[in-house]
Amino acid sequence: MPHTLTWQEQGQTRQAPWRNTAAQKPPAAIAVAEAGLSAKAALKSFRQGQALLWRGDYHQAVQLLSAVKRQLPAAASPDFHTHRMQQAQRSRLANMLLVEIDAGYRLNLRRAPDVAAALADVFGEPNSEPFLLPLNLLLGFIGAHQWHKKGVAIPALGARIHVPFGVFSPLRGEYLGLIAAAPLPPHARSAFDIGTGSGVIAALLAQRGLQTVTATDNSPRAIACAHANFQRLGLPQIKLLQTDLFPGGCADLIICNPPWLPAKPAADIETALYDPGSAMLQAFLQQAPARLHPGGQIWLVMSDLAEHLGLRQPNELTERIAAAGLAVSQRLDTRPQHPKSRDAANPLAAARSRETVSLYILQPAAEAT
Repeated sequence: MPHTLTWQEQGQTRQAPWRNTAAQKPPAAIAVAEAGLSAKAALKSFRQGQALLWRGDYHQAVQLLSAVKRQLPAAASPDFHTHRMQQAQRSRLANMLLVEIDAGYRLNLRRAPDVAAALADVFGEPNSEPFLLPLNLLLGFIGAHQWHKKGVAIPALGARIHVPFGVFSPLRGEYLGLIAAAPLPPHARSAFDIGTGSGVIAALLAQRGLQTVTATDNSPRAIACAHANFQRLGLPQIKLLQTDLFPGGCADLIICNPPWLPAKPAADIETALYDPGSAMLQAFLQQAPARLHPGGQIWLVMSDLAEHLGLRQPNELTERIAAAGLAVSQRLDTRPQHPKSRDAANPLAAARSRETVSLYILQPAAEAT
């Protein structure tokens, strides 16, 4: 449930829920602010635990936020955990400049854009009561909505995938080329796509001729996103199921692209990136063999970035695979193409420069011998 904040404005006591998609504590106090406030004064207020509720011009608020963020220390540590802590501190301070969203997702500021569609992507049906929202988050929602409308071009699919806020976007699509090129299991007719997200992998499998494709996810938002993409691509034959990991029955091919980093997500949007304790990976490997038809294959998409960051031991993944009674029959590798992998100024550049993304083709160990 959203936390309710209280503040004084024009001699009256006001209250409204505070929404934040990050795991951050609500501000201890709120003051009303508008034109003329300096970034230095705003940052001092934020560091004292007092948020500022903006009542002036929208574009001036954006300028103030930009100025505040320029004064925040950069997340510069090459240590992963310290780097994330620094990012969280920056995010907490940047999220202390608030705006009020009126009923119907209306931003009641001078020169404010229409933000209703962007907020509907995140929160669903329009609100009937006002709520407070960090301007920093609102700008992120607006940007995500533009990407949602534009879509992400997927060369291996020959089409675009449209992804709303909160669903993992295949912007890092190098692994899709591996999935599109890997030989399918002999006589394969059916497939499970576990943790489908946007549905892009299920769409690739259907395009490759698998007669029955079942895509699962435990997120209602991901299920809605995948359904919309399948409809847009003319692939209504793909079955969608909201569940934790596996549907009933068995398949000739089971594929999963789990979160690659065994760490705790700090925000809703990070759940597709971080797998605390490798829980999803472990559950998938342990349960997949029992869901596989004889002669079938399990495809696992993984990056070795966790190894280079010191989050996973070098042999840990292969040991987990063997412990599940599986053997690696083939491994297809590619190198990341996203900008961060080539950014020498990135604090994690040393690890990112060595990253390899792999498609592990697995089969029961008894069949491999």
